[in-house]
Amino acid sequence: MAAPTNAQVVAQQKEMARKLEEYIEKIHYSDRYSDDEFEYRHVILPKQLLKMIPKDYFSPEDTGVLRLLSEQEWRGIGITQSLGWEHYEVHAPEPHVLLFRRAKDFQPQNHPAVAGRYKQEMAARRK
Repeated sequence: MAAPTNAQVVAQQKEMARKLEEYIEKIHYSDRYSDDEFEYRHVILPKQLLKMIPKDYFSPEDTGVLRLLSEQEWRGIGITQSLGWEHYEVHAPEPHVLLFRRAKDFQPQNHPAVAGRYKQEMAARRK
């Protein structure tokens, strides 16, 4: 069997990117709910998207269940949320459902991703 041509590889990559974008658009975000300490939400991935997630994102003990993902990882698979959310729990019977939480009193300026920029903006305003 002949190796695929560059044009075939490019066409396959474009098709994969199109499918990925289509699946990302179908991610469902629940309403927020809370207790005294945290606000919560769950994110439901289309099952087709779950099949496209890198294998190293899955638990080594059970390849069908995601491990806890870092913010960079869950954002990398197309989940978009405001700052401060953490993936804190997996639910083995439904591996396409990711559970997130963040502190009820979360302040974006205390988040590492924006702390430096926030301090610069505040300093600039004082001048």
